[in-house]
Amino acid sequence: MNAVVHRVRRAAGAAALPGVAVLAALAAGAVPLALLGHDPFALYARLFADTFGSGYGFGQVLFKATTLLGTGLAVAVARHAGLFNIGVEGQMALGGLASACAALALGPACPAAIAMPAALLAGAAAGAAWAAIPGWMRAWRGVHEVIATILLNFIAFALAGFVLIRYLADFETLHTAAIPVAARLPRLESLVPALRGAPVNLDLVIVLALCVLAAFVLARTRWGFEVRAVGMSERAAAAAGIPVRRRMFEAMVVSGALAGAAAANFVQGYKHYFEDGFTAEAGFKGIAVALLARSHPIALVPAALLFGALDRGAFVIGGDVPKEFVDVLQALVLLSVVVAMRRRSRRVAPEAA
Repeated sequence: MNAVVHRVRRAAGAAALPGVAVLAALAAGAVPLALLGHDPFALYARLFADTFGSGYGFGQVLFKATTLLGTGLAVAVARHAGLFNIGVEGQMALGGLASACAALALGPACPAAIAMPAALLAGAAAGAAWAAIPGWMRAWRGVHEVIATILLNFIAFALAGFVLIRYLADFETLHTAAIPVAARLPRLESLVPALRGAPVNLDLVIVLALCVLAAFVLARTRWGFEVRAVGMSERAAAAAGIPVRRRMFEAMVVSGALAGAAAANFVQGYKHYFEDGFTAEAGFKGIAVALLARSHPIALVPAALLFGALDRGAFVIGGDVPKEFVDVLQALVLLSVVVAMRRRSRRVAPEAA
């Protein structure tokens, strides 16, 4: 009985860590606000009221959270295999380019039942192909994936920019032509009138389904068990007969596919074209989301909502405080989580011993 109670307490403590960290970050962020002559409670109340108190504001939060949820899931899957995929931003950029190219190639005559999933899968395939490069380098050549993915980000941005400007850009623009209507993801305002005007679209449902699928695969399948075993200890996994290199490579490819598919929220669901710089650092923010969620696919949802709300909040309170304040607040959230997790691990270690 005592063991059960102890486990419940540990689980409750782990679940409460992110919430406590967020409150600590908000409290820390109140200090510079007060020094600048602002009322922190009034600004936080206005931020909360706009982001969660209106259908349009909440729709904007959901739209921003959709992309962060996709990139965060990409980072989380790689983390379970002990890999740190810093290249999500570049994989997402090439995924968006491939998605737009596929939709334009199919043309307006292609039915939506084919064009819509084809464009989405093209983006996933491009992200997977780009992630396969550092995956192979890490698994079979021992090249650290952080270094490889950072360098490949620069190549991906340059490659996408070259293809766009040289072959695809509309006259005097930095984006492609609009993709056919059949390849576009419908907005959710048609189902939820309260979201009218907000760009949140069907990709939110797709990404939520992917999170549930990832949670099931990682926790309930042999492949997921082997990936997690590799992430815990490569040597122990190899001793147990698990193909370590193959599982590392596969995890990185799946991570890249998820990153490439995350571009659908912008390309197919919002602007309906590929635009240079459309990622807007969503790949790097996905790392923060995954860290806050501790790489759990379901816990990514509230983490993405939090960062989506903060992104929206930068627009809401941007007239009163520097927009960089929201970046500082996001950094404080992460710092609080890291500190809280570190302190908890120190408490748990003696108990385990």
